[in-house]
Amino acid sequence: MSKLRVGVVGVGHIGKNHVRLYAEQSSAEFKAIYDTDGEKARQLAAEFQTTAATSLEDFASRVDAASLATPTSTHFEVARQLLERGKHLLIEKPIAENTADASALAELAAQKQVILQVGHVERFNPVLGALEERLTRPRFIEAHRLSPYPNRSTDIGVVLDLMIHDLEIILHLVRSPVETIEAVGVPVLSQGEDIANARLRFENGCVANVTSSRISPERMRKIRVFQEDAYLSLDYQAQTGEIYRRSATGIDRSEVEIEREEPLKRQLASFLECAATGRAPKVSGLQAMAALELAVEITKRIAAQKPID
Repeated sequence: MSKLRVGVVGVGHIGKNHVRLYAEQSSAEFKAIYDTDGEKARQLAAEFQTTAATSLEDFASRVDAASLATPTSTHFEVARQLLERGKHLLIEKPIAENTADASALAELAAQKQVILQVGHVERFNPVLGALEERLTRPRFIEAHRLSPYPNRSTDIGVVLDLMIHDLEIILHLVRSPVETIEAVGVPVLSQGEDIANARLRFENGCVANVTSSRISPERMRKIRVFQEDAYLSLDYQAQTGEIYRRSATGIDRSEVEIEREEPLKRQLASFLECAATGRAPKVSGLQAMAALELAVEITKRIAAQKPID
């Protein structure tokens, strides 16, 4: 059986990493890249020994599956064209600018019987696997995601840029409808919010407190989960974790053993396997749409804040 032909649309900061990892793997043929900056695409294609397509149509003719890493505002139109041509697609998060577009893409992928996966990369972090193995019934979740100002993805606020990662994970872990949302946020260097906090209460009683900032002097990607018998503290960035349990003598602390691996590498390998076998992806278009719907609602709550006199 011939190997799957794969490529990348959009070779900016994130797309370059997709290019690097596709060029390293052997389960598919890395056939093409496409970017509206033709010179950048040609330079990268030469470096990684692939073809710089001259148009999206040219690109589509060369691949069976693709990563889409263009600005969020372009996701719907570019994804629609590739799905219409029957291409399996991994779209970087967020899936689209709004839930109507996200729903349309999910429906189109189902109609064309192709894989639509969304790049919520933390789902492939070994840290999350360690958490899932030890999770029973989360009662309180606290997530922090901080970074310096990125000078990219500024067409969206920090909720759609960074917080959406944690929102998707929390929805996956809690598996209960959101009952109430409280949210605050402040624009500092962008048009949209650059720092935000959301407090979510779920119908099953779980509460999640989520903070994201892209104007921090430090980088942080941590999650803490409290349940009735234990407290887990996990660091996505360092891929380390600790678990605290109550015992007869007090509180026992132990390190969580985590086999470290690059999450994006695992994500792309999983996408290629899904595209080759038809297996359902970890984060489907519908799951990504649920995270987007929650993120959009949080941004609406932030936008509706009354300024302090």
